Amino acid sequence: MPPDTTTGTAGASRAAIELIDIRKAFGAAGGETTYAVDRMNLTIKAGEFFTFLGPSGCGKTTTLRMIAGFEEPTSGRLLLDGKEVTGVPAHQRNVNTVFQSYALFPHLTVSENVGFGLSVKGVAKDEIRQRVQAALESVHMGHAVDRKPSALSGGQQQRVALARALINRPSVLLLDEPFGALDLKLRREMQMEVKEMQRKLGITFIFVTHDQEEALTMSDRIAVMNNGTVQQVGGPADIYERPANRFTAGFIGDMNLIDARVLGRSDDRLTVEAAGGRFEMPCTLPVQAGDPCTLAIRPEALHFVEGEAGGTIRFAGTVSGAVYIGTDTVYGLTLADGTRLHARLRNGDGRPTPQTGEPGTLACAPAAIRLLTQ
Repeated sequence: MPPDTTTGTAGASRAAIELIDIRKAFGAAGGETTYAVDRMNLTIKAGEFFTFLGPSGCGKTTTLRMIAGFEEPTSGRLLLDGKEVTGVPAHQRNVNTVFQSYALFPHLTVSENVGFGLSVKGVAKDEIRQRVQAALESVHMGHAVDRKPSALSGGQQQRVALARALINRPSVLLLDEPFGALDLKLRREMQMEVKEMQRKLGITFIFVTHDQEEALTMSDRIAVMNNGTVQQVGGPADIYERPANRFTAGFIGDMNLIDARVLGRSDDRLTVEAAGGRFEMPCTLPVQAGDPCTLAIRPEALHFVEGEAGGTIRFAGTVSGAVYIGTDTVYGLTLADGTRLHARLRNGDGRPTPQTGEPGTLACAPAAIRLLTQ
């Protein structure tokens, strides 16, 4: 697993959360043990917007639940603001959680829902009123204090749920796929609002999602997970442009993945055999002749060429289709060995493009190819 990069982009130096050799095992006595989270070592900085990203069943929600105190790790240590909280019950941790289901009390007004926790704690009514109003203003819901949840849209209910979590002034706010029930347009609006809210409040947000675009849009750093392990940790640009392995490359965005083999190397240049051709490309990875590898190329890095195209790596084949998606068109190209590539080209750029069924050649700069060894 790649080492964890613990310097966050938020500029904070204090650790909000530390996960030290955390494991979470499930399995019946005498049966096979399954690790939902396996030896996770991770530091989340104070003030970061940090996202756990991965497919269903990868362990991201289990990790969030351990931070919240709803699940206890099988082994390892968990620190919150530098203090050991392993074994500390959820209500004694200074964290709050926002779930996909808003769980608002239907018989209470918006203000009563938001202030419910403070009422249970016996906080004075005047203070509750002031803090409720401030929390609702922070999520642009100050006008709806007397409404019932049934009178609110899905996005408005989500804002109320956020206000209810923020009113307790947590040091860490946990968000478990909170936009899953919203339509696409509202989802994108809420993403921008929540990111701006986090920036203004300066609270550590830990977000769980399987939506790659959502993670890239909102996060300072992302932990990509699969099968209970962290595959890569980094900023959105690092994750997208420099994936550490084949799983991350294939999971984040669209990627052409081509099986290849190293034929030889000379200093920092490799000769690689892939898709029926041989290519020379720069590489500083410790690979040698005979090693298997993968060439990863983003569709937007490819373009059609005619004749010679100096300084590029070219793939010749037959155009297998074209899909118009508004500003761009995605073209398919099938190579002689059966390998299929996809290229995403901007419409109206004036470049000639072949038609479906015609021969075509896609090219890219050598620097646009990411060579992966795992």
